[in-house]
Amino acid sequence: MGDSGEVLDIKIADLKAAAPHFHDESVALAGALTKLKHGLAAAGSPWGDDEQGEKFHKAYGPHVKQIEESTRILADGLASIREAMVDMADGHIDNEELIRGMFSRIRVGHDAKGAGK
Repeated sequence: MGDSGEVLDIKIADLKAAAPHFHDESVALAGALTKLKHGLAAAGSPWGDDEQGEKFHKAYGPHVKQIEESTRILADGLASIREAMVDMADGHIDNEELIRGMFSRIRVGHDAKGAGK
């Protein structure tokens, strides 16, 4: 709870404005990962086939796959945040319409005797 006493102040316009940024960053991160993979593949093995090179590859090699997988997970996570923000904004709109409908007056026509039709 903030100083103003409000628990949560979500503005639909803010959600809709912020959501595309998560998409953009997800695409950028996925692009960077692709560039990294291609760059490393093009560079080949930067270490020699000697004992020191083999030791380095043993320590470094498994981490490359872990970094690639972690980066892919982050890119997917950013994309899912965008989807969640869009869904949240749509949910707020649907909820407002539902509440508006619940509290709006229902107009019933009356005949000359005052009976509802």
